[in-house]
Amino acid sequence: MSPLIWQIITPLLTASLVVILITIVAERYGTKVGGIFGTLPSTMAVAYIFISLNQDANFASSATVIVPATMGINILFLLIFVSVISYGFLQALVASLSFWGLCSIALYFSPIDNIFSSCLIYTVLMVSTFVFIEKYKKIKSQGKVSIVYTPKKILFRGLFAGIMVTVAVMMTNINEILSGIFSVFPSIFLSTMIICVIEHGPQFTTALGKSMIFGTPTVISYAISIHFLYPLLPLFWGTVIAYGISLVVVGILFQIKEKIL
Repeated sequence: MSPLIWQIITPLLTASLVVILITIVAERYGTKVGGIFGTLPSTMAVAYIFISLNQDANFASSATVIVPATMGINILFLLIFVSVISYGFLQALVASLSFWGLCSIALYFSPIDNIFSSCLIYTVLMVSTFVFIEKYKKIKSQGKVSIVYTPKKILFRGLFAGIMVTVAVMMTNINEILSGIFSVFPSIFLSTMIICVIEHGPQFTTALGKSMIFGTPTVISYAISIHFLYPLLPLFWGTVIAYGISLVVVGILFQIKEKIL
């Protein structure tokens, strides 16, 4: 099978499985667990493996510089989506994607050239957004919901997410900055939000969005890890260690979620 086919099939299957699991976990165990689980860097890991294989480890490492700042934009994307969803699904979709596009254009031309300044941008946006959601929006976490799973429902969730992520991954081999931006395009966030709105309505969706914002340090820890590990270690071990670090962060978030969410 050709490398191009693998580059299409792998993110398609990965994203399909991830979104199916996110939605099922959130429905079975509530939005606190589902939101944190949904920020595991699954599709991002796939994207950076392909970036390294198609380019090289140094290219992939350089591409991570912009990732934390881009994740900050993704957080604002979620904030706009959950804030506008009460006015209608189409309005929330257009507003959030338009904002993401404009911010990504600005980020493309920004002078960010090191991962530390990028992390500072992420930290400011993440903390301020979460405080705004907690203190002003007062979004409450939701418990489990009853739902009947059918093959058609599962297939829709998987294909919808898989197609979105595959397109984003295919865009990650243009240049270092665009690779960093599209590697964290909010395709998992967006597809999960759309599926939850359709099946559970705005209240459950906004609660899941809040938990996903809380879980974003998992993605940042992975990006920082591969930024420093990829130039030093073989691709396999760099990826394994980076993912192990992100799992440690997930464990910490699960320990403190009841006090914060």
